[in-house]
Amino acid sequence: MTTIKKVTVLGTGVLGSQIAFQTAFHGFSVIAYDINSEIIERAKARFAGLAQTYIDEKVAGAADGGSAAALANISYSFELGAAVKDADLVIEVVPENLEVKLEVYTELAKLAPPKTIFATNSSTLLPSAMKDATGRPDRFIALHYANRVWVHNTAEIMGTSATAPAVFQTIVDFATATGMVPIEIKKEHAGYLLNSLLVPFLSAAGDLLVDGIAEPEMVDKTWRIGTGAPLGPFQIFDIVGLKTAYNIAAMNPDPKRQAFAKLLKESYLDQGKLGTSTGEGFYSYPKK
Repeated sequence: MTTIKKVTVLGTGVLGSQIAFQTAFHGFSVIAYDINSEIIERAKARFAGLAQTYIDEKVAGAADGGSAAALANISYSFELGAAVKDADLVIEVVPENLEVKLEVYTELAKLAPPKTIFATNSSTLLPSAMKDATGRPDRFIALHYANRVWVHNTAEIMGTSATAPAVFQTIVDFATATGMVPIEIKKEHAGYLLNSLLVPFLSAAGDLLVDGIAEPEMVDKTWRIGTGAPLGPFQIFDIVGLKTAYNIAAMNPDPKRQAFAKLLKESYLDQGKLGTSTGEGFYSYPKK
């Protein structure tokens, strides 16, 4: 049984909102934090959409009051100190940029009580790169979720050499209590398990586009027909979010990754095409 009761999720984008809702759905008290009231208002709409999605996709208990209870378990804040003042666990889901994350943890270290465990949802950065900024390296860990957490319910758990074993076990217990399957990673590895497999696959697709080999639709069609997979790589990019894809590519010094980042910025991000979250990315999506 987990000792965690109060959870704060920093970031209410696509994945942050899913993490917060899934946690609230399983009875935890959740504060959803973002940087201003305008973003918080958009988050409220996103949570309402998730509540309906859980019902539509027949998540157990959702139609019998579970979705409504989850919404009631979520409160909102755009003041960081207030959001974390009594948190047992803070899950950080801010942009995949090391400098941004270090700034967040430096501020968190000043504001959160000593009891609070910090967990990063970073998909590519090693937690050891951030642990010193937390001010509590023994209570810092990586907790990585996959998109559509209510379906793809893995929670990859990875500590650093400084993470206390009891903290690691607490997060394993928390993941289980929130309906996730804890994936215990024995030592630090960039990309964890899922993205160690997924990122090279997506990078190969990006190379095909940058090199002018084929258009996204043809790449995806080939992958779906050839493997039986439900989605091709560019469809996955849209779900993950093109801003996240850009941040990951831009951090990589490889010329191909830099070229892909440039393509994403100029042809998509600068046009407001961020993926499924905005209704358009590599593909267009009907408005709900």
